[in-house]
Amino acid sequence: MEIIIAKNAGFCFGVKRAIKLAFDTAKDYGKDVYTLGPIIHNPQVVKKLAEEGVNAVESSNEVSNGVVILRSHGVTPKVIEDINKNGNRIIDATCPFVKKAQRYATQLKDEGYQIIIVGDEKHPEVKSIIGYAGEGVIVTETGEGISELVRNKKVGIISQTTQSSANLLKVIDESLKSAREVKILNTICDATSIRQEEAQEIARDVDLMLVVGGRNSANTTRLAAICKEELDKVYHIEVADEINEEWFRGVNRVGITAGASTPDWIIEEIVHKLGAVNEKMEQNTIRRC
Repeated sequence: MEIIIAKNAGFCFGVKRAIKLAFDTAKDYGKDVYTLGPIIHNPQVVKKLAEEGVNAVESSNEVSNGVVILRSHGVTPKVIEDINKNGNRIIDATCPFVKKAQRYATQLKDEGYQIIIVGDEKHPEVKSIIGYAGEGVIVTETGEGISELVRNKKVGIISQTTQSSANLLKVIDESLKSAREVKILNTICDATSIRQEEAQEIARDVDLMLVVGGRNSANTTRLAAICKEELDKVYHIEVADEINEEWFRGVNRVGITAGASTPDWIIEEIVHKLGAVNEKMEQNTIRRC
């Protein structure tokens, strides 16, 4: 059984930066360190941080005179104001690409555009961008019904950083049908696009695909969806213990990719588990593509 591991699987730049800031802050302060929500969408990493004294809280009102780390997804200006009011020190671990989307949202608002955000309105990153876009922002993933909402309007389009280019193009196409003007500021992270393209290519060339990452991770879920467009046997897992040996009966080639919030050690554990499974089958070949 041959195992093909995506070259760009796992932590992206923004997540690596956020995790380093969190662990460094734990060392520097020792106690009263918190993240507002999980710093990334990976429960195993969040658990490790808790063991170092960095705990996730749901509201800024839960912390006073402590250290609050802003997670990689970012927060709204109102949340930052509330954290400061409670006498907390802020460590900003917001992904630079999310910061760019926030700046663009402010820019479009100031220029008088009807703002459309391509993304999931329930996702914390999108909620943070909405805070900079102001009232009246439209959030959509598919663009359905957008042409009627923006008829004869001056429209500015930005995107959740982990969205697919396909979804962005759908929204652009629908907006162009009726809007008076359409301004597009592409805020999809390059690492996201590369990871999605790579996953799609591997899925076309294997018998089974493992997509590794938190089940509440938007970019990991999207990777799984992209792979399922190419292949029937796609399994979204968080840890090696979820692997079922029966999945690999008659499988000659296995592909592995991972979301941007998946640490290398989890990927390594999965490869090790596959090696054990493969001992019952044939010589294991591992290569990076």
